[in-house]
Amino acid sequence: MRDSHLYSVYFAPRGKARMINLGWMLSQRHLSPFDLLIGFIGEPGSGKSSLVRGMFPGLELASDDEGVNVRPLPLLNRDGRGFRDSHTYHLDVRFEMAFTQVYDLAQAVRTAVEEGKRVVVEHFELLYPYLGINAQVLVGVGEEVILTRPTIFGPEPQDVANIVFSSSCYRKMAHTAENLTELCITKAGYPTDYHHGDVHHGFILEYDQHPGFSIPEIEAAVKEIIAADLPVAYKDEGHVYIGEHIHPCTGPRLHVKSTGEIENFSLLPQFQYDPIQHQYLLVGLIGERQRDNIRDLNRIVF
Repeated sequence: MRDSHLYSVYFAPRGKARMINLGWMLSQRHLSPFDLLIGFIGEPGSGKSSLVRGMFPGLELASDDEGVNVRPLPLLNRDGRGFRDSHTYHLDVRFEMAFTQVYDLAQAVRTAVEEGKRVVVEHFELLYPYLGINAQVLVGVGEEVILTRPTIFGPEPQDVANIVFSSSCYRKMAHTAENLTELCITKAGYPTDYHHGDVHHGFILEYDQHPGFSIPEIEAAVKEIIAADLPVAYKDEGHVYIGEHIHPCTGPRLHVKSTGEIENFSLLPQFQYDPIQHQYLLVGLIGERQRDNIRDLNRIVF
């Protein structure tokens, strides 16, 4: 499974369903039935639990973003001999550290792995200094999803953490800017039958037919909301507050705290036509970057 494989990088999609689908795809491409220790790294709300659900369908999560939790923690409440002893356990280190000493969590993980059980660990970078062994598969969730199979030469969990934590702000900005663009398109009465796509430091709205609106008009409306510095807050699993407005959103925990935190928002001035998919693409960008050539947006930098 790890021959010649250093790491793989995927766009981290916005929205629970797309993250779950990505997790399922990662499991097909990268997981082995013999993997016993899988570590996830990323900020709270970044979509780690959704990836876990996609990669391990049916796994009972010991905690999740809605605050539902299983007590006592099954990993700490096993004797290793029961007929009904699970094969796969889930552990959210950040959550469990409120109840259990981290070295006790590390010991429980070591014991389970030694007995041939699989343990899926969120916030693995917090456990690693006490565990002393690296994960067989490390998954980092930031602006991109990074998957690697560490060897004794690395990478270390903190290497992955440094990358995903530093890039998460761009994913939050892009997601909020995407919702603001959707809001302005809807308010202007234009078609909303689009699909979602990804681009580095930005987002894509994909139309099967030309939507017919003026891109500068939408861009000006979004920039007006950004300048107003409206608060952005979670409402429920399907909606987010933008100021006093309630907007549909499938990833409501992944946003900046206010619209004013979005840096250097712009829309490409023309719809980009994809001749293979026969789609018209509205491309939104955030953050510092060179944009002279649109074919440089996803350039691989060495």
